[in-house]
Amino acid sequence: MKKAAPTEPPSDPRDELVDHLPALRAFALSLTRNGATADDMVQDTLVKAWTNIEKFTVGTNMRAWLFTILRNTYYSSRRKVKREVADVDGIHTGSLAEKPAHDGRLQLDDFWKAFEKLPDEQRETLILVGASGFSYEEAAETCGVAVGTIKSRANRGRKRLAELMHLNEDEAVEMTDNATIAVVAANGSGAF
Repeated sequence: MKKAAPTEPPSDPRDELVDHLPALRAFALSLTRNGATADDMVQDTLVKAWTNIEKFTVGTNMRAWLFTILRNTYYSSRRKVKREVADVDGIHTGSLAEKPAHDGRLQLDDFWKAFEKLPDEQRETLILVGASGFSYEEAAETCGVAVGTIKSRANRGRKRLAELMHLNEDEAVEMTDNATIAVVAANGSGAF
C-alpha cells in the first residue's frame, strides 16, 4: 500500500495581513488627511480583521476585504465625529504638517483643496481606482456598489476636480506626486 504524500497545511490568512499595511495606511491617510488618525484606523482595521479572520474566505481578495473594513471603520468614525467641534478655520490642522517646498507646491495645494471639496463617495472612488490601483471591479466590490456606479463616480470626481482647479480638458496637471497624478488621471497620463 502506497503512503499519501504529506500535504502542506493551508496558509494562515493572518500571515498575509502585514503585506497590505502600506496600502492600508495610504488609503487611511487619504481619507483622514491626518497621520495619527490614519494609523489608528489601520490599527483598528487590523484588530477587526484579526478577530474576524474566520469570516475571510481563503482564496479571495484579502486587500479588498481589508479596504472594506477600513472604509467601514472610517464611515463609522465620521458618524461619531458629527457631535464633536470641528476645526473650521483649519488652525489646528495647518499646524500639524509642513507642506513640501518643491516646484509643484502651489498646484499640489490647489489639488488638495479641490480634492477635499469632493463628496466622500467621489473622493473615495478616486483614491481606490487612482492612488490605490484598484480595478473598477475591485473598487465596486469594496464599496458594495455596481461597477457602473464606480465608473460614474470616478468620471464625475475627475471632472469636478478639473472645474475646481480651473483646468481645460487638454491641460495637463504638472504634479510630482505619483499618487496624486494617479488620482486625477483617467488614463494614467496625468492629464484630465
